Amino acid sequence: MADARFEDGQERPLRLIARDSEDLKVVSALVQDAVLSAQDLSYSARQRRFSLLLNRFRWEDRAAAQSAGRAFERVRAVLDFADVTRVAHQGLDRRDPDTVLSLLAVEFSATDGSDSASPGRVLLTFAGDGAIALDVGCLDATLADVTRPYAAPSRRAPEHGPD
Repeated sequence: MADARFEDGQERPLRLIARDSEDLKVVSALVQDAVLSAQDLSYSARQRRFSLLLNRFRWEDRAAAQSAGRAFERVRAVLDFADVTRVAHQGLDRRDPDTVLSLLAVEFSATDGSDSASPGRVLLTFAGDGAIALDVGCLDATLADVTRPYAAPSRRAPEHGPD
């Protein structure tokens, strides 16, 4: 059995689950350079859920688009975190509906230093020194594409690739 490759994504929507920091590194690479507005952030304390509605660049399709000479693509996706007990942010103004956020990275660190299903903190880092910290009972994240891909409005790939 072979490992999955970016090329395996093709036109099918992604649906990935992250339960440890290694899983989250894959999700982080796929959402790098995603853009969203401050209004696309949602936290439900009652449901212990934090979600972001993203316009993510389709890194998994970049090489195929480039070699075929077709437009680079973005897709609307939801990045959802369960078992969130606390949300803190810095450098973000959620009251300004025109604020555009560019997601750079998503990282997890367990409180006890392990990488298992233990409590910890998810750190969402945005361009311009913005950040959101999510305290979680355990890492339970889902990335799901919710629309068909569309041509990236800039018609360009971001200047750097996923880590």
